[in-house]
Amino acid sequence: MAAVSLRAQAIRLLARREHARSELQQKLIAKGADPDEVRLLLDELAAQDYLSDARYVRATVAHKSGAFGRQRIIEELKSKGIARDDIETALAEAHIDDEAALHALWQRRFGRAPVDERDKARQVRFLQARGFAVSAILRLLRDRVSREPS
Repeated sequence: MAAVSLRAQAIRLLARREHARSELQQKLIAKGADPDEVRLLLDELAAQDYLSDARYVRATVAHKSGAFGRQRIIEELKSKGIARDDIETALAEAHIDDEAALHALWQRRFGRAPVDERDKARQVRFLQARGFAVSAILRLLRDRVSREPS
């Protein structure tokens, strides 16, 4: 049986989900493809609009915006080799409101003020790992504690 062509491998990966150019390049090279061949193929796929970093950024921002903070999304996209300008454009188009996302995520995940310092630390760690600022998290928790009846 003939080996699957490099182009077919790339298109199969792109059919599953959008990929950043650098991410797709790494996957194909990891499968043993020649780096120069991969670069040429990716140029061709980009010219045919099968591969688009801008589309990847928009899809990622749309997918992550409810569950992650702006900073976490930025860091993830930068780690995929996406240009800062493309990231900023996609974030501006998405109108991400970190405050609203933080409140919604906290409500879904916890829904109640922390009962003690250990619980508070657990909630802070979870929300901080999702890319929200510690100051915003502490303000949210302080507001929730003051609203609950004693």
